[in-house]
Amino acid sequence: MAESSPYLTATADAYDAVADLYADLARDSLDRLPLDRAILAVFAELVQAAGPRPVAEAGCGPGHMTAHLRNLGLDAFGIDLSPALIDIARKDHPDLRFEVGSMGAFDVADGELGGLLSWYSVIHIPPPELPPYFAEFRRVLAPGGYLLLGFFESEGGPVLQFDHKVAPAYRWPIDDLADLARKEEFVEVARMLREPLEDERFRRGHLLMRRQAAAMC
Repeated sequence: MAESSPYLTATADAYDAVADLYADLARDSLDRLPLDRAILAVFAELVQAAGPRPVAEAGCGPGHMTAHLRNLGLDAFGIDLSPALIDIARKDHPDLRFEVGSMGAFDVADGELGGLLSWYSVIHIPPPELPPYFAEFRRVLAPGGYLLLGFFESEGGPVLQFDHKVAPAYRWPIDDLADLARKEEFVEVARMLREPLEDERFRRGHLLMRRQAAAMC
């Protein structure tokens, strides 16, 4: 999937402009989110059980989630559109690999990854542009590999654009995202909806999917 779109450039520029502030807010964000940590732990356990393959975080920001995956025992690396955030990630986590890039065009071979985490990164993709990203997720994941999505859920409504503080973003019905993944040979493993905390605006959605294994002859 070729990657050269105005919305990607605009998103990268927006995060570059607030990189230091965003990194400060994100670094300890998991500390107060036990349910989020729980589904990440399940993801890590399933990936490890499937075999020793690397795991990518798509839209890694300042690298805190990639480091969390490493702490869960995964061979994790991160990619992000924002050069400024990648610079911070490399400084904060010099023992991990971070690259500037798009989750719509991974620089990895077909079937190379055992897992892929997209934690609040698909939210910035305009809805008509999102299906090819799932095709790319399928390409880079090994058969039986796992995909975990974190996103803002639309609470029974349709796909909704909202006033994200950094860049245009969308809230998705969890069933619609599951359907997009299903069309690219993903099978749903689990889902979690978490109600917002006092200082959060929206319900959080989490989808754990597995790429279908090749059919046995």
